[in-house]
Amino acid sequence: MARDFTPVLKRCRALGLEPALMGISKKPSRRNVKESRRKQSEYSVQLREKQRVKFIYGVMEKQLRLTYNRAAKLEGKTGENLLILLERRLDNVVYRLGLSRTRAEARQTVLHRHILVNGKRVNIPSFQVKMGDVIELKEASRSSKRFADTMEQTHHRIVPPWLQIEKGSFSGTVSAYPTREQVDLPIDETRIVELYSK
Repeated sequence: MARDFTPVLKRCRALGLEPALMGISKKPSRRNVKESRRKQSEYSVQLREKQRVKFIYGVMEKQLRLTYNRAAKLEGKTGENLLILLERRLDNVVYRLGLSRTRAEARQTVLHRHILVNGKRVNIPSFQVKMGDVIELKEASRSSKRFADTMEQTHHRIVPPWLQIEKGSFSGTVSAYPTREQVDLPIDETRIVELYSK
């Protein structure tokens, strides 16, 4: 599988994203970041929005294109459907529930078979959760110091209203599908639609 090994903080700077969006806390940098005064073309603005989405959710071009094609077939606005489908990925839900510190760690947690959906083990990060699904850390993993430390570090994270979790527990429920207003990311999805529509 293709992977991008560029340091996360470097990618955040390049894409104009706050490290906190990636689940990373960092001290303010003393470096003077100079903003480019060169006017960006329409294409470069569209491309940057696509790169932001790919970076935040940790998906590659093929995955994003497949998700976009699926979003285009659903009722409603394609851009909003795209973000909602990305939010419903299992690795993103594991991150949102505070069972991991970052989405990359959530993806690894799913791949290593630590996560159950409705009592069944699922190791596919792109798995689409549905309303009523119960996502939980398997019993054998709950005593692990790693997950105890993770829960301690993420207890302050605000769980989105479409997910329900009891504080201190290792499980959560998908109580509704997310809406565009609940996707708290600085993304202009219309630019991505414009890019893919060419």
